[in-house]
Amino acid sequence: MTAHSRDEILAFGTATSEGAATTAGLDHWRSLPISQAPQWADQEDYKAAVAELSQVPPLVFAGEVDVLRTRLAEAARGEAFVLQGGDCAETFAGSTANRISARVKTILQMAAVLTYGASVPVVKMGRIAGQFAKPRSSDTETRDGVTLPSFRGEIVNGYEFTEEARRHDARRMVQAYHTSSSTLNLVRAFTQGGFADLRSVHAWNQGFLANPAYAKYEEMAAEIDRAVRFMGAAGVDFEAMRRTEFYSAHEALLLDYERALTREDSRTGNPYATSAHFLWIGERTRQVDGAHVDFLSRVRNPIGVKLGPSTKVDDVLALAEKIDPTREPGRLTFITRMGAGVIRDVLPDIVSGVKDAGLEPVWVTDPMHGNTVTAKNGYKTRRFEDVMDEVAGFFDVHRELGTHPGGMHVELTGDDVAECLGGANLVDESAFEEHYESLCDPRLNHEQSLEMAFLVTEALTHPDRRA
Repeated sequence: MTAHSRDEILAFGTATSEGAATTAGLDHWRSLPISQAPQWADQEDYKAAVAELSQVPPLVFAGEVDVLRTRLAEAARGEAFVLQGGDCAETFAGSTANRISARVKTILQMAAVLTYGASVPVVKMGRIAGQFAKPRSSDTETRDGVTLPSFRGEIVNGYEFTEEARRHDARRMVQAYHTSSSTLNLVRAFTQGGFADLRSVHAWNQGFLANPAYAKYEEMAAEIDRAVRFMGAAGVDFEAMRRTEFYSAHEALLLDYERALTREDSRTGNPYATSAHFLWIGERTRQVDGAHVDFLSRVRNPIGVKLGPSTKVDDVLALAEKIDPTREPGRLTFITRMGAGVIRDVLPDIVSGVKDAGLEPVWVTDPMHGNTVTAKNGYKTRRFEDVMDEVAGFFDVHRELGTHPGGMHVELTGDDVAECLGGANLVDESAFEEHYESLCDPRLNHEQSLEMAFLVTEALTHPDRRA
């Protein structure tokens, strides 16, 4: 795991100015077309929520964001690998210490597998402490002849199918902030206080039943133990192993929330979105002349953009010109979500076009969203074999074109759920009734996540093999 240099540690403590940023142009998005925007029911509540969020302390700091940008630049050059994972949609009730630690532990275990197995530094990033908003394909939902607003994530409205719950309530933005703050406090305690110590790799696996993925993990943990004992005998200082970098990320869907939490860096006066270290723009909101792209092009955070199967090369180049006109290393990440059946046909033209234009973004695969199906019993699900086939296609394309497969973006949980079909410890549809918990999209459970890490390690270490 990478230790912080003295300069980086000092940068992590960099303050931001009091109150919302006033940088010119930050509000230009309000005059542009915007999709997926809530219709707040009470304007007084909306004004009060925005005013409060404009004065609260930042959730992340400019110095932390700057360090992440350097890490992503390394991934763009093929010198590191990005692991981004977490819930499809966080919930207020689900933001407990046990569930947060389970998610963090799952990502740490996956990172340990990748780091040790592939000898590559891993940039660890959670879909955490802010992933409360969800895009919807329709503004409304109808059940038994009753039509109500769609569920847009708990930062906007409730999941229960009642008029009161589905009301767009701006006060929920303040609740999302405070929940994110407590979540980040726990994450920082876990990752900076010894929980992430590589010497604890065995402890991370306690409490899980035996299966092929865990057995393989235990073998790897024993190898790490032997290596650690050797280094200890050689006099190595293990202090750096006690801590690890862990970054927060979410889809910047709710611009009212993002704008209110934007602050000016006290060092430079530049605006930073302090709701998370890394923000991404979704497939439904990446219009180059739209509000989301305009706003995020003006903040200093590294920015991701989701690219689906209908993406054209010209779309990608226009987005790059808007978001990253100075070609800053680590600034721009393209997250491809094509679907296993089409990735090998669609992705090559996009990657080639970007490469020919002289761009070097971070290329990340999201193998989840393009592979969603409906099970026979009506549950939304994904097949593990399809997910892994898209990962394999992602690696295939980049290896053939000589570009770097820089990371993966996965919806996962540390809990014992059954939402995605397949895996070594087979999940079938019969398990959904008792173990399906997601409010939106299906997630890989802990076992499937760990299995994925081993398969991706094979792809990183043996590029001639399929993931």
